[in-house]
Amino acid sequence: MPQLSWYKREEDLTRAPLAPYRLLQPVFSQSYGEPDSPNMLIEGENLDALKALLPYYAGQIKCIYIDPPYNTRSAFEHYDDNLEHSQWLSMMYPRLRLLKDLLSDDGSFWVSIDEDEYAYLKVLCDEIFGRSRFITTNVWQKRYAPDSRTAISDAHEYVLCYAMNPRKFKEERNLLPLTDAQKKQFKNPDKDPRGAWKARDFTAPGYRPNQMYEITLPSGRVVTPPGGRCWRVTKEGFEKFTADEKMYYGPKGDGAPAVKRFLSEMPGMVPWTWWAHTDVGHSQEGKKESQSLFGGDNAFSTPKPERLIQRIIQIATNPGDLVLDSFLGSGTTAAVAHKMGRNWIGIEMGEHARTYCQPRLKAVVDGEKDGISSSVGWSGGGGFRFFKLGLPIFDEYGHIHEGISFEHLAAHVWFSETGTARSSCVLKDSFLGPHNGIGYYLLYNGILGDESQGGGNVLTRRVLRSLPKFDGPRVIYGEASGLTQEQLDELEITFKQTPYDIKA
Repeated sequence: MPQLSWYKREEDLTRAPLAPYRLLQPVFSQSYGEPDSPNMLIEGENLDALKALLPYYAGQIKCIYIDPPYNTRSAFEHYDDNLEHSQWLSMMYPRLRLLKDLLSDDGSFWVSIDEDEYAYLKVLCDEIFGRSRFITTNVWQKRYAPDSRTAISDAHEYVLCYAMNPRKFKEERNLLPLTDAQKKQFKNPDKDPRGAWKARDFTAPGYRPNQMYEITLPSGRVVTPPGGRCWRVTKEGFEKFTADEKMYYGPKGDGAPAVKRFLSEMPGMVPWTWWAHTDVGHSQEGKKESQSLFGGDNAFSTPKPERLIQRIIQIATNPGDLVLDSFLGSGTTAAVAHKMGRNWIGIEMGEHARTYCQPRLKAVVDGEKDGISSSVGWSGGGGFRFFKLGLPIFDEYGHIHEGISFEHLAAHVWFSETGTARSSCVLKDSFLGPHNGIGYYLLYNGILGDESQGGGNVLTRRVLRSLPKFDGPRVIYGEASGLTQEQLDELEITFKQTPYDIKA
């Protein structure tokens, strides 16, 4: 598969693996609402923040949406969007790598972009996610009128979509509710007791022998499919439609065969790639929402409207699913996810996390009425926890930093061994759990209490007897082992020394 090449590409390939695993430290003064809320607002550089999430959320995120800087060579008040092309690719590559690792097996990835970097981003995403996982490029009509200052006014941006399992995504993605304009297309001219309906073409493209038959109209005229087409269903299917009184031949019974599609039978519409501003909002709508929240002087220049993010979350998730945005900006994705009953994680660097995201999400919890609030019936509730990035778990020499808790190291050990996330709610226990028939243990920071030796991190016969039982091979992390290699082999134990055998 073709790959992009840019300055320092080889360095960028290792930036995600070499990024340090940092702690996520709660900031209780900035958290709000329910104290045990699953929603997380993280202040910090998003590469490090994404790496910090891996031990807890790898393979857990149902939907990721990002709106990264567009590299438009124009200075924005709240972002430096004037990145040289190679720098832009260097910024995106390692972050996309980590985002892919966080997606669940049935998850999807969505990213907004304009024409300046669209082609390059598509190739980059094909390389990272796999070209076979590409679903489509959606076109968002961001303007409702042309800009007379340009040679040819741009009217749109793009939203790329990838799915970890495209077949499953097709089966499980949600339909979109019918708009008022679409509902008005359904009429009931013949007073059908089943209600309003719309005539659907009864032909299909191509030639299929079992779908080529004569139909006698109520007028007596006999018709066959037009050239290059066949009937939509077989003769048996046609007879079933007829028995169900769903066939329609025009008001005089002499028109082209059609089948009635009743409004009551419509669960929704299949999403398509044209996202008109009348359906999902436009740039000015997003700006007005920002001005309403932050005031005219502090509003973001190019925020996305809440209805645009609603469309993505509507298609890709269900209530209770987890949504992530690592370029949170003014907090739109988290606000929309919250109002729609989804759990969320938002990452924003610097003061924006406190001056924009936190106040906005606090207002959402309190029941603010902007954006999609009225359409989804939002009246407030829930909460979020605020975090900032702390020290790396390991220092530059690979040693564990002083003060690292058992829970943090356990999550890292579990992830480094299994590649899966360990819930932060797991009970504090030396037995981390089984995975693929192997039991994993961690002796650290006095986890064994009175059964410990020299702080509880040394594996001895006595310590081994006190460990929770597991019938099968075991991997035990500790500071040292008092058992010989022969004894370990006999007991089917692989001993790994902390910190040296931990993949940092």
